[in-house]
Amino acid sequence: MPGHQKARDDETDSRSEEKRALDDIFSLVYEELRRLASFVRKNEVSATLNSTALVHEAWLKLKDSPHLASTSIPHFKAIAAKAMRQILVDEARRRNARKRGGDGEAVFVTLGDSVEEISSCFEEVTDLDVALDELARRNPRQAQMVENRFFGGLSVAETAELLGVSESAIERDWRAARAWLNSKIRPAKE
Repeated sequence: MPGHQKARDDETDSRSEEKRALDDIFSLVYEELRRLASFVRKNEVSATLNSTALVHEAWLKLKDSPHLASTSIPHFKAIAAKAMRQILVDEARRRNARKRGGDGEAVFVTLGDSVEEISSCFEEVTDLDVALDELARRNPRQAQMVENRFFGGLSVAETAELLGVSESAIERDWRAARAWLNSKIRPAKE
């Protein structure tokens, strides 16, 4: 029995170290994620989640995955971006279900060249989610790049490194994906 107890203790120590490492990596990117979340949320005056709450909700989704601690910072931010996208889409769907009908006022998701140019509303977030899912079926790399840049705030260089392509490829993909997404989202609103 003592050998089994030692193995369990070692496993517990290993999990504790992984959780501490995950806490450390989250602490390193926390302010950047919060800043990004504030840009994504800036035009949502009726939002139930503020930027801090959005980042904290993402943390709650990630905290039980200590293996993420061994990932690079850009990779971790990409995973956090996916979590924030899921949270925003879930929130938008809940709001749309309650709202039904709305005031007809259109606010558009803007996929600008910089994160600071992002604006959104609940309907647009769900439209973007559907369009991103379709883009993922057509061009998975472009969809991942948009998610990393739009929801994760990754730079062109970080995205290129994460996806293993050149920065110029990311810039081309960014332009092409934005144009394609706008063509899918805008007709529904006009």
